[in-house]
Amino acid sequence: MELDQLYDAVELALGGIRPYLEADGGNVKVLEITPEHVVRLELLGACGSCPMSAMTFRAGIEEAIRREVPQVKGVEAVNLTSASAN
Repeated sequence: MELDQLYDAVELALGGIRPYLEADGGNVKVLEITPEHVVRLELLGACGSCPMSAMTFRAGIEEAIRREVPQVKGVEAVNLTSASAN
């Protein structure tokens, strides 16, 4: 799968979880997808500072991407402060 197709598939997967993030004043932005198929994300708004952001990232965002786009090898949030999320 080409990177542009991968990007579209990731955005589609995120589309399913965005309404829940937005309801809590947050969002997520795809910063890049590396040639190794690692998705780098930025948590926006309330998601960037919420104490539950690590859990939201792992159980919600990462799971949605991995379920819908199995070609993705990894998911990273560049601004996630919890050490347990890395």
